[in-house]
Amino acid sequence: MPTIQPFRGLRYDLGHVGSLSDVVTPPYDVISPAFQDELYKKHPANFIRLELNREEPGDNDQSNKYTRAAKFLKQWRQEGVMQVDPDPALYVYHQTFQHGGQAVTRRGFMGRVKLERFGEGKIYPHEETHSGPKADRLNLTKACRANLSQIFGLYPDPQNEAQDLLEAAVAGQTPLEAADHLGVVHRMWPVTDVKTIADVAAIMDEKPLFIADGHHRYETACNYRDSLSQQRPLDEIHPANFVLTQCVSMNDPGLLVLPTHRLLRGVKPMTSAELQGKLSECFTVQTVGQGPELAGSLWNDIAGANQQSRLALYTAEDNTWTVATISLVGAGRMAQLAQEQSGDWQSLGVSILHRLIIETLLGFADLPKPLYVHSAEEVTENLVKGDAVGRDATGQMGSGGRFELAALVMPATVDHVRAISEHGERMPAKSTYFYPKLLGGMVVHLLE
Repeated sequence: MPTIQPFRGLRYDLGHVGSLSDVVTPPYDVISPAFQDELYKKHPANFIRLELNREEPGDNDQSNKYTRAAKFLKQWRQEGVMQVDPDPALYVYHQTFQHGGQAVTRRGFMGRVKLERFGEGKIYPHEETHSGPKADRLNLTKACRANLSQIFGLYPDPQNEAQDLLEAAVAGQTPLEAADHLGVVHRMWPVTDVKTIADVAAIMDEKPLFIADGHHRYETACNYRDSLSQQRPLDEIHPANFVLTQCVSMNDPGLLVLPTHRLLRGVKPMTSAELQGKLSECFTVQTVGQGPELAGSLWNDIAGANQQSRLALYTAEDNTWTVATISLVGAGRMAQLAQEQSGDWQSLGVSILHRLIIETLLGFADLPKPLYVHSAEEVTENLVKGDAVGRDATGQMGSGGRFELAALVMPATVDHVRAISEHGERMPAKSTYFYPKLLGGMVVHLLE
């Protein structure tokens, strides 16, 4: 069972930095090089210098982006730019954003969660991890000896009891506030009341926790703990036995999962007729129109139907959209192809897209990484842009020019996350996109 504990967070002193908005940063894995440079220029104490320090000429084993991050952290603590809170706290964390023309608030709280390896308790992953990001995050953790950014965890709480206790504790209090580059407003309140914390911990101790975002950081925290324990035994309350986690109720009304649509280069150009010929054995297919600008209306139809089994596919060769819905024969073929997976996994739109359509019926292998976008507007924009680029330097289409194929696909739901996680399975990459992202720099969990 996950154990939730308060901790003495390391936070920015606004007397030193001014506006919190000037020093916070999104997670490392959504920051482009251009945005990294922008954050460097925004404030001399911007959290980017810790979360994603940039590489410099002459870097070596003794002087590199990880050692520089550690030096900045040490310097900022010495100068009082960042200070440790006097009392252990849980940190209520709200994010208010616009969706569908309305303001939406996702509520949660940050604490430190007792680490356990996946499969050994009630903390569940839902996506695969890769060695590169874990090595990067481990090097940073070892250098800074801190959880710089938080895991995003989901827990079932139909009545939202844990969150409501914390909301009552901060009612009427002024929050710390920051706005990010997307206009999302982030608000945080420390809760130090011992009884409130104990009551929340008692509620949480009975619940499973599902990792929504931060799988690499979670496994890195386990690896860091294990590396320390090999050097010397760690007592139960050693901070390395825990990881900084934002806990959000699966029943919170502000919980939003956005789709992750795919745009692919590096595939053989094909017309919609050729595509439909390859899919017709397993799908009912329909030509629905031409032009990248149809993405918006098509997505509205797919999202409105709320069916994982329906996808829209764009072929650049003839500028045409095809809607494909898996048939009973297709479902049977999918079950054969993914015999090792549960029915929940087999029925996911992203599973159908990658396992049945891309890998099997189209026969594409070792493709370049798709471009992942989260709105139909981005699909249209990138299809138009890619078409304008045209042929690459070798005269070939698809390897560096236009996107030959695009797919609008439903996201996995929170219910899918829970069911598939409890089966002990991992979803295909980019099955979920929990919006908005959590900010780095709101609070740091020290591992010393």
